[in-house]
Amino acid sequence: MTTKITLVIENPADPAAFEKIYPQIHTLAARLPGLQRTESAKVWPKEDGTPTPAHRTLDLYFESYDAASAAVATPVAREFFQRLIGTGVPFTGLFSDIEPE
Repeated sequence: MTTKITLVIENPADPAAFEKIYPQIHTLAARLPGLQRTESAKVWPKEDGTPTPAHRTLDLYFESYDAASAAVATPVAREFFQRLIGTGVPFTGLFSDIEPE
């Protein structure tokens, strides 16, 4: 069953600075072994203009849970996560099975 790793990236103190380095982070994610596709999204603010608890999401799709687990244990993943952690912006990672429609 397809597995998705979702990274929910919280609001950075300086969104413009984060957006300048985000393409590098996304490029590193694209190098993860076994990655089938990515989906990156910028979260809209609330209707009143106040921020939501997240600034971005990044979804990483793999053939299976085992493939996703193996990918995050590689040197490429280490580089990716170190870069993301280095931004100082907290994030949450979730592994999910994609259910067929």
